[in-house]
Amino acid sequence: MKNKRKFVLFIAQSLDGYIATKEDSLDWLFKVEGEGDNGYSEFFETIDTILMGKRTYDWIMEQEKGQFPYATKSSYVFSRSSVMDTKDVTFVNEDIVDFTNNLRTEEGKDIWIVGGGDILHTFLKEKVVDELIITVAPIIIGEGIPLFKPDEYELDLSLKGIRTFNQFVELKYTVNK
Repeated sequence: MKNKRKFVLFIAQSLDGYIATKEDSLDWLFKVEGEGDNGYSEFFETIDTILMGKRTYDWIMEQEKGQFPYATKSSYVFSRSSVMDTKDVTFVNEDIVDFTNNLRTEEGKDIWIVGGGDILHTFLKEKVVDELIITVAPIIIGEGIPLFKPDEYELDLSLKGIRTFNQFVELKYTVNK
């Protein structure tokens, strides 16, 4: 039997657990001195599919001035409304569990869950995530968009590795299922 593709969260957060300020800013993240690209290129080679929510997609397109940065990968954006696909992105408005179960069985590399907080919450609650790679920045921003939202779910994790990139610490966990 072939290996199933893994769903991997690869994300940075502040020490106090936020992925962005309440104004959706990541300026705090770029103030921290890293090392190279902090493991991004290495990780990017392990995936061929990208998943994200519509709000994250809109933020990326605004920051990248309309140039989608993941055009070399299959990219899916979850949206509650009907949106026309682009040459780089397929918009999805269907049950997340059904969609991810089908995606998992297709041939390919691992699948990156980019974010944001709402879509990640659903993936975690539905126990779709297989691995978490969380890079922690040594900064406290006080409030913002939390990486993990409170809810009635629990995940049992195993620490698989720790790396540092100058001031950043990368924590790698697998989800015990």
